[in-house]
Parts: sequence; structure tokens; C-alpha cells
Amino acid sequence: MYRVAIITSSDSGYAGQREDKSGPVIAQLVTAAGYQVVHTVLLPDERGMLSAEMARIADGDIADLILTTGGTGFSPRDCMPEATADIVQRAVPGIPEAMRWLSLQITPRAMLSRASAGIRERTLIVNLPGSPKAVTECLEYILPALGHGLEILRGDASNCARP
Repeated sequence: MYRVAIITSSDSGYAGQREDKSGPVIAQLVTAAGYQVVHTVLLPDERGMLSAEMARIADGDIADLILTTGGTGFSPRDCMPEATADIVQRAVPGIPEAMRWLSLQITPRAMLSRASAGIRERTLIVNLPGSPKAVTECLEYILPALGHGLEILRGDASNCARP
């Protein structure tokens, strides 16, 4: 059973002005798929806070998978992809490419997503959209492949080990 941390990025949610609906959707979907939610947090759209929380989770081996929601759009405060890039050691571009491909079948606005994904230590980090509908569509699509990726990442196999 893989451990999941969920980070919601929302200024209005953090201020208590809006309910986080996407975080609970993520928790429901991953729990139904057999994952264990070990940490959830709602933070403001503050790059330093977001990157520090992701690094803390990965470096402390708190979760195998960090799923973020929100902060991937064009708003001047949207900074989740940048916060993610600040701390990942290896990029995983195929995951957001797959999500955008799927979403483009639904709406041309999907091309506006700036979501990213990457690995820090032995933790996979994936930026999901901010809306519950888009979170559901994307996570249901990528979740089956994430298990295989986590198996490789968390297992003993290493295809790029250097002497």
C-alpha cells in the first residue's frame, strides 16, 4: 500500500473563504484505489511554503506520492509548477503530458495547464488541476500507471545506478 500526501494550493481556501473540494476528491479516489492518505494540507499560493512542504514530505519519507491540486493556471499567484520545479531532482514530463492529452479531448482550454511532475528522493510528485471535475478525470486516467512507477521508484531496481 503506497502512502499519499495531498497538498491543496489556494489563497482563498487558506483564508477560510472557500472550501477545498479537490483535496477530498483526491483522497476519495486514491483510497478507493488502495492507497493510504497519510497527510493533507491546504496552503496559500506561496512558492516557498509549497516547495518547503513538498521537500519536507519527500525528505522525511512521509509519503511515496505527493498529489497537489491548484496553482497550475495563469493567475499571477499560481505557482505550483514553479514550487515543484524548485525541489524535484528528476522531471517526469510524461505524466502532465498524458493529463493534458486526456483533457484536450474534453476542452481546448486544457492546453493552458502548466502542471508538472517529478521525483525527489523516492517520492513522486504530481501537480493536478484545481477543479474537482478535472482532478477526477486526470487522476482516474493516470492512477493505474502511477502504481507501476511507484513500484520501480520504491523498489530495489535501479536502471541508472552509477558505480
